[in-house]
Amino acid sequence: MAQRAVSRRLGKINWMFFRLRAVKAALYSRKIGGNLLTNRWKNERRCVAMSNNQIINGVNVTQLVSTIELIKEKPEIADFKFRATNKWVGGTHNRANVKDFYGAGAQDDSRATMTFEIDEPPVLLGENHGANPVEYLLVGLSGCLTTSMIAHAAARGIQIRAVESRLEGDLDLHGFLGLSESAPVGYKEIRVSFKIDADLSPEEKQELIEMAKKYSPVFNTVAKPVPVKVSLAKE
Repeated sequence: MAQRAVSRRLGKINWMFFRLRAVKAALYSRKIGGNLLTNRWKNERRCVAMSNNQIINGVNVTQLVSTIELIKEKPEIADFKFRATNKWVGGTHNRANVKDFYGAGAQDDSRATMTFEIDEPPVLLGENHGANPVEYLLVGLSGCLTTSMIAHAAARGIQIRAVESRLEGDLDLHGFLGLSESAPVGYKEIRVSFKIDADLSPEEKQELIEMAKKYSPVFNTVAKPVPVKVSLAKE
């Protein structure tokens, strides 16, 4: 019951909790590099503190600050565990589902199941039932960088009108097909470019990009790989 009470107090849990420590850092002036945004942040932070329900970039900053304070009191509720399941359909087509997760001290299965069709284009022996796995990686990276940028900008009181990104990755099939021991199996390089519509200088926009990189879980998982354990499930 206590765990459920904590979950209710936090409200609808979403992507933001995965970045709470990052946003906490932004709110308490950990520097990203350079000081172009510092004065702007200090001034806007006063406005945020005076508002009862400050919404910036669609993010409820007042609720965010309250959540951070709650996590300072109960650090254990910052631990989250996300899950996905996958089932082979046929050929290169498989289907993944996302529904429940663990966070804020409790299991959360309140969301409807989200389904992701995964396939390859015909040139790679698929039938275009969905994007392929390496494209989903680009999609996840784009979403995480954008979300991190928007959340941190909101925490600093920075209004953003629009953000667009383009991602591109280089892959050599020699590695995947086992034709070369020297060719990497994964991406050789991934490039991301952003267009940001905001009342900021080019230097300030670049600071936002660096901030997004620093606090994006997906970017850091890709750029600084974490251990991945793959095993046979027990019957």
